[in-house]
Amino acid sequence: MKASLKPSNLEFLKLIKKNNNRDWFNAHKERYLTELQNIELFADALLIEINKHDVIETVSGKKSLHRIYRDVRFSKDKTPYNSHWGGSFKRATKARRGSYYFHFESGNSFVAGGFWGPEPGDLKRIRDEFAYDAKSFRAILKNKNFVNTFGTLKGEQIKTTPKGFDADSEAIDLLRYKQFLLIKKFTDKEVLSPDFLKKVNSAFIHMRPFLNYMSEVLTTDVNGISTI
Repeated sequence: MKASLKPSNLEFLKLIKKNNNRDWFNAHKERYLTELQNIELFADALLIEINKHDVIETVSGKKSLHRIYRDVRFSKDKTPYNSHWGGSFKRATKARRGSYYFHFESGNSFVAGGFWGPEPGDLKRIRDEFAYDAKSFRAILKNKNFVNTFGTLKGEQIKTTPKGFDADSEAIDLLRYKQFLLIKKFTDKEVLSPDFLKKVNSAFIHMRPFLNYMSEVLTTDVNGISTI
C-alpha cells in the first residue's frame, strides 16, 4: 500500500497551534476529519509494513492514533488540542516487549521506541543484566545501522550510582539510565517525501536488535530461565 503525508496535514497542525480553542476547532471540524483520514491511511500502510518484520498487537492504523483532544486535568497547559499527529504500535505477546511510536509536527517530527517509564522490577532486571555483562548491549549501540539511525541511546539518567550497584562497575554509564529511548528525527522535507513511509519503517527495523535484547532480558530471570 502506497501512502504519504500531505503538506495540508502539517499546515493544519500549525493552524491548531495558532487557534487552540474549541470555537475555532468546531468551526473547522470537517477540515480536521479530512486531514485525519489521510493520517489514518498512512498509519494503516505503516502497520502493514511493520507486520512484515514484527508482530504487532495494534489492529489498525486508526486504533494506533492518539486522540487530538488533550487531557488537561493535571496540566498547567489548558489548551484543549494537540498540535501534532501521534500514535503507537504495541508489539504482540508477552515475549515481545516495547512499542513503536510516531510523532508528526512541522519542525518536530520523529519516530521513537523503547521504554519511557520502566517499572521498578523491570529497571532492576535491566541493570542486573548490564552489571553482569553489557558487552552484547554495547555491540548493539555501536552497530553502524544503529548509529546512523539513532546516534546514541537517549533517556533520563541519574547522576549517582543506583542503589545496590557498584560505583566502579564497567557498566556504570549504562546503570545510570532510568529510561531507554531510541529517537530518529525527520525534516519537513523528509516527512513530505514520497518515500517517507519506507524511511519510517527502516528506522523501526533498525530498532529491532535493541527491542529484541530488552525482550530477552525482561522475559527471563538472572539465570536465563523464562519468566513467561
